[in-house]
Amino acid sequence: MIRVLFLCTGNSCRSQMAEGLLRHFGNNKFEVFSAGTHPSFVHPLAIEVMKEIGIDISNHKSKHVSEFLGQKFDYVITVCDRAKESCPTFPGQVKRIHWSFEDPAEATGTKEERMKVFRKVRDEIKEHILSFINEIEISAGG
Repeated sequence: MIRVLFLCTGNSCRSQMAEGLLRHFGNNKFEVFSAGTHPSFVHPLAIEVMKEIGIDISNHKSKHVSEFLGQKFDYVITVCDRAKESCPTFPGQVKRIHWSFEDPAEATGTKEERMKVFRKVRDEIKEHILSFINEIEISAGG
């Protein structure tokens, strides 16, 4: 099983959505976790936009990256620039990947305007997740 940790600052939106998406599309090939350098809570709008595409992250909890120190991961994927800068090192042959997404939690305006930003970021993360899965399958020989 391929172990993947998604990191961002608050572990409230981007990393939570990435965790849910990889778990959903990964065909049980991945053991998936997410954490933040300054964890807070899982954003209600992140839960809502994921539910729109049939993925339930309502039971996810925001976790601090320190909970995972000392564990081995195949991939540590940072999904925001601040997390990349403060990402701790993990033991073993971990592959570090960085994907930069805007923080939907910073969106302003009406609920619908903020939902558009959450949907846009969710869809960008989904594209990255599907490409990531495809690359893993190609490198594993199918």
